[in-house]
Amino acid sequence: MDLFNYMQEQDNKTSAPLAERMKPRTIDDLMGQQHILGPGKLLRRMIQADKIQSIILYGPPGTGKTSVAKVIAESTHSEFETLNAVTSGVKDIREVIKKAQDARGMFGKNTILFIDEIHRFNKSQQDALLPYVENGTVTLIGATTENPFFEVNSALISRSTVFRLNALEPDDLMEILIKAINDTEKGVGMFMPQVTQAGLEYLSSQANGDARKALNALELAVLTTKPSGDGRILIDEHILSECSQKRQVQYDKDGDYHYDIVSAFIKSMRGSDPDATLHYLARMIYAGEDVKFIARRIIIAASEDVGLADSNALVVAKSAFDAVHIIGMPEARIILSHAALYVATAPKSNSAYVGINQALTDVENGLVGDVPSHLRDATSNKMKQRYNMQDKAEIKNYLYPHSYEGHYVEQQYLPDELKDRKYFSSSKMGSDKFDKEKL
Repeated sequence: MDLFNYMQEQDNKTSAPLAERMKPRTIDDLMGQQHILGPGKLLRRMIQADKIQSIILYGPPGTGKTSVAKVIAESTHSEFETLNAVTSGVKDIREVIKKAQDARGMFGKNTILFIDEIHRFNKSQQDALLPYVENGTVTLIGATTENPFFEVNSALISRSTVFRLNALEPDDLMEILIKAINDTEKGVGMFMPQVTQAGLEYLSSQANGDARKALNALELAVLTTKPSGDGRILIDEHILSECSQKRQVQYDKDGDYHYDIVSAFIKSMRGSDPDATLHYLARMIYAGEDVKFIARRIIIAASEDVGLADSNALVVAKSAFDAVHIIGMPEARIILSHAALYVATAPKSNSAYVGINQALTDVENGLVGDVPSHLRDATSNKMKQRYNMQDKAEIKNYLYPHSYEGHYVEQQYLPDELKDRKYFSSSKMGSDKFDKEKL
């Protein structure tokens, strides 16, 4: 480390944000993520043995991805290089590769390359990195908030172990906050803050699993609150609520959380759970989801999951789509709630969904057959010329249902090859009580 880097590191110990100053230095300082860092777990064993192979750390902001990388940097005997994909390009990659080649050739040392926000690298940048990960010139540690299976080169994925980090639990955040409050060197302990238990509990919950957000709010509260007569700074829930950002719901319109919440919303309507339906609807509305997108999902559920059991669900859902397009927010939330609750509480039938899928599968596989002669159209001149005398005779054998009692008469409608095929099955729910045998 040169003098400039040393002085910068010393300055960061006091001037860097609290979240940066409190980053863990050892594996025992890491909080949460016991599924990958607990005793005997693979990532912990790799770090302790200093046998890091290429890995990709994937999870929400503030869950410890860069902290894991920092712990590896502190504990490894390998060279450790860092790039940020937001500001780095192919030129930076090549410079790091050259240093890694020199370190191996001159000193026999391996190089670990940490790339933050790796999903920001485009395809050509990832391709430039691939051969050097493959031949072991560098060991890659990538960090990303996006699903790497969608955003990272599949060749890089195949050469890496993917570890998913989960949002931190409130108890983990509570412990992190208490450490920061008591730490007089890197934390805010020198200000002697007194944070109420209710304040700690509020902040641990409000941060939504994001340690960075919790620490930033704590630091802001400490630095902007005047000390009392004895020099102590009293911080309660009210002060912390003012210093916290609007609670952020994990919801990225282009990421996993978007699809997870939309999926949960649809499955809650399908599962006839109105409370869960409203919960996920609220999360989408709160995150600023396009109300027309939500309304389209309700329309789909109205046919796929309610269907013939209550055909009015489709009418309500379509009306809701038209209404939110005209009304907009904030009133559109009521219209969406109306339609979603109608679908959630309606009787359920998927006969329309299952039936058309089965019929399409047969058509796609070539199971079609000829239209039975008695169902063919022979009214136009073109059709009259097309069929021979036998066909014309058979066409006349068509039985007109309205001429029979109950407006029904038994006759074959499917092609001969499919005459015993069953695509429709009544669910016997709500209005979906069609029973051909009783006609």
